[in-house]
Amino acid sequence: MINTDKKLIQVVALNLNLNFNDVNATIQLLDEGSTIPFIARYRKEATGNLDEVAIINIKNEIERVRQLEQRRESILKSIESQGKLTPELANLIYNADTLSKLEDLYLPYKPKRRTKATIAKEKGLSELANFILEQKNNLVFEEAEKFLSDEKEVKSVIDALQGARDIIAETISEDAIVREVIREQFKKSATIKSKVIRGKEEEGEKFEDYFEWEEKLSNCPSHRMLAMRRGEKEDILILDIFIDEEEALNLIERKIISSRGECANQIKEAITDGYKRLLQPSIEAEMRLHTKQLADEKAITVFADNLRELLLASPLGQKSILALDPGFRTGCKVVALNKEGKLLEEAVIYPHEPQRKIVEAEMIVLAFLQKHNLEAIAIGNGTASRETEQFIRKIDVLPKSIPVIVVSEAGASVYSASEVAREEFPDKDVTVRGAVSIGRRLADPLAELVKIDPKSIGVGQYQHDVDQNLLKNKLDEVVSSCVNAVGVELNTASKELLSYVSGIGPSLALNIVEYRNKNGAFNSRKELLNVPRMGEKVFEQSAGFLRLREALNPLDASAVHPESYYIVEKMANDLNSSVSDLINEKELRKKIVLTNYVNENIGLPTLKDILNELEKPGRDPRKSFEVFSFDDNVHEITDLREGMRLPGVVTNVTNFGAFVDIGVHQDGLVHISQLSDTFIDDPNKIVKVGQKVWVNVTEVDVKRKRIALSMKGEGQAKQQNTLGNNIKITSKNKSENTNDMQSALAALKGKFGK
Repeated sequence: MINTDKKLIQVVALNLNLNFNDVNATIQLLDEGSTIPFIARYRKEATGNLDEVAIINIKNEIERVRQLEQRRESILKSIESQGKLTPELANLIYNADTLSKLEDLYLPYKPKRRTKATIAKEKGLSELANFILEQKNNLVFEEAEKFLSDEKEVKSVIDALQGARDIIAETISEDAIVREVIREQFKKSATIKSKVIRGKEEEGEKFEDYFEWEEKLSNCPSHRMLAMRRGEKEDILILDIFIDEEEALNLIERKIISSRGECANQIKEAITDGYKRLLQPSIEAEMRLHTKQLADEKAITVFADNLRELLLASPLGQKSILALDPGFRTGCKVVALNKEGKLLEEAVIYPHEPQRKIVEAEMIVLAFLQKHNLEAIAIGNGTASRETEQFIRKIDVLPKSIPVIVVSEAGASVYSASEVAREEFPDKDVTVRGAVSIGRRLADPLAELVKIDPKSIGVGQYQHDVDQNLLKNKLDEVVSSCVNAVGVELNTASKELLSYVSGIGPSLALNIVEYRNKNGAFNSRKELLNVPRMGEKVFEQSAGFLRLREALNPLDASAVHPESYYIVEKMANDLNSSVSDLINEKELRKKIVLTNYVNENIGLPTLKDILNELEKPGRDPRKSFEVFSFDDNVHEITDLREGMRLPGVVTNVTNFGAFVDIGVHQDGLVHISQLSDTFIDDPNKIVKVGQKVWVNVTEVDVKRKRIALSMKGEGQAKQQNTLGNNIKITSKNKSENTNDMQSALAALKGKFGK
């Protein structure tokens, strides 16, 4: 455990406006190795019921404060070793509350290469520079004559004054107060300007909007900042960040010059030189880094929000599924999956040109449905998706009880070619793996999408331009949060899914799967302790998020932590019942008086969670599945007309708007200005990834494959009423399904005389 100074905890609590004791307890738990999901779920009494967001903020802030302290100590040691640490300077360093202020104070003492100023100092001109800066005597030229020296190559008054100005220029540009003044001026009034490099117009067509672009830096949104920086990186654009030079010089002069005469003239000249040569480039570099960090954080937040919505998309549930990976020339790959997502059978059908075999394709589909008693049909949304959907829907003998659902293929191709897929299906080609992934992500999006690098799912903006370590950490954080919020079935989860469970990680996840393969299904949570490298601490962190639906102890199927089982057992004993009775009988649960079970370790927040779990053990926090279908009359971009009102699915949300799939193989853009009748500054306030919406087509550019959409007015007003049908998919009796399919096959044979 890290020993955290009380002062640092106070700083974190103050900065985040949180209670000191709550912050202190949270930091202690983090330092002890507890995970964020575990703390948020099972240590509510200690943290004052802080949620994941607050705990993440505490984690990030204490890391920042600790890094600041480490840098502070390093700077103090460095200056002290030079013999230049005065009480006044030490006090300034101790009170610096940001890294930039610390670095400003350290800059004059920081080891550096030879500069104009260091060369002038070597010539003995420091005293002349100090004379001018003191501004007490304007006999500057006379004073300069005292420093002439052939030996030191100071041959004239001009040489002496030039050297003195070099020292003054560097001194002022390294002054902490001056730097902060110019830094604040940049933040307040800086302009960002981009222009195309001559001759790169054609090559950089995609950056055309920024060939001549200028705006206030503080108004520049993250997506535009990242776009311009990409253009600069690709040598298409020249990017500048600047403030009014005359205003900047005046600000510095007011801080430094306190007299009139020759001293002031020399200082003015030094200020101009120092600003252009040293200070302006330095602060501009800071601003570039600062605005890049802000843009990265915003873009990563957008990506993380989208990923969360995608991972927590409604699951169809444990259904047997027919999944199709559509295609024209190479046909459609068809796979049958059982309720656990296991591949049962595969085939290729050719319902489209150039190898159209429609009757055979229909027979194979119906045969698969009957043989495996399949309950739903999943179709990937890639090439030939709408055509394949129409082919399935036009099988007139297909039982209406079987829903046909178009599923996003985002990242499926990445999974198909991945080591994970090769390990799972070593003897299958990528199309089979892709079809399996499509079917599984319909049944449980979270369980399937965790197998794919989040960056490959395609729900972000400029993800390749942002800080990759920051992006990975944030996305891993989101995946972990989602996995632990839903819970994981211990006996069926893949090692990829298990690796995101609180405290487990990839190597232990592999151990769990290998133990399960060798010894069979787990019978209890406690059996986890037999897994190699599963210690008591990891068990504490992970057990509450793992589910065993067939376990002897019904609490093993819930989110009640094993450390609290004794409480539930006491509740049952006090009511002369069993734990199963508590779960099954609502009236019995009403008799529980929670205050009777409060002790030094468990308070009302945890007891309320336990009671909620008893009402619905292992409940899934995700929304119920809704059946959705595109407009039957629209399949290609050429089918679109301005004014059309169409159903769609939000596929991506960015700072500038939302992309919506309307079933024409090309997502349309609802610009932020078209998302609502009122002004909004964040599209996430209106739409989420995976949301079903109504949109109006406002513009279609077939040549450039661009579709402009709007959710204003009627389209937005009817979102919930029309698309929120929440059609439930239920399993039919097996014999009913079989009879339906037998009748369908018979009808199909009769239809074609076979």
